[in-house]
Amino acid sequence: MRQIKFKELSLEAFKQYGSFANMLEPDGYCFEGPVSRFYRDCTQQYLGTGGQASFSLCQIWERPLVIDGGEYHNYCEEAILPLDGDILMYVGPATASEFPPLDEIEVFRVPKGTLVVVNPGVWHFLPFPFQCQKVNILCILPERTYMNDCYVKELEEDDRLEIVLD
Repeated sequence: MRQIKFKELSLEAFKQYGSFANMLEPDGYCFEGPVSRFYRDCTQQYLGTGGQASFSLCQIWERPLVIDGGEYHNYCEEAILPLDGDILMYVGPATASEFPPLDEIEVFRVPKGTLVVVNPGVWHFLPFPFQCQKVNILCILPERTYMNDCYVKELEEDDRLEIVLD
């Protein structure tokens, strides 16, 4: 039997075959906030006639379990994959309003390694780490969705919701 040795993955060695990104130790440009970092469009995947998927990393840190905003996308789904910890993720049904349907919001514990796909129009926002300090989340959207199809609403203090743990 013939033998072959493996190579370490590098951009130079792999470029003729495709692309890759280290999603647990990203580099490059990111949007940074007090409790999160969003490394946008780390790598892309061409989907033939279906367009192009872009893979981004969202790092979230422990914070009070208070839903203080929401976002939705009109023209695409968003895939969310917590890589190294469970998360609490809130969702609300799509509405014709520019305001999340507070009485219809539900919160789900999403185990690490579980891929969730959020339908167009569904309200959601930055998840919360569950029983850990930090979680790396893979987000899959069309490239530049954060600029082209992301509608964000900050909630007033009286409209915010506190997540209660049993």
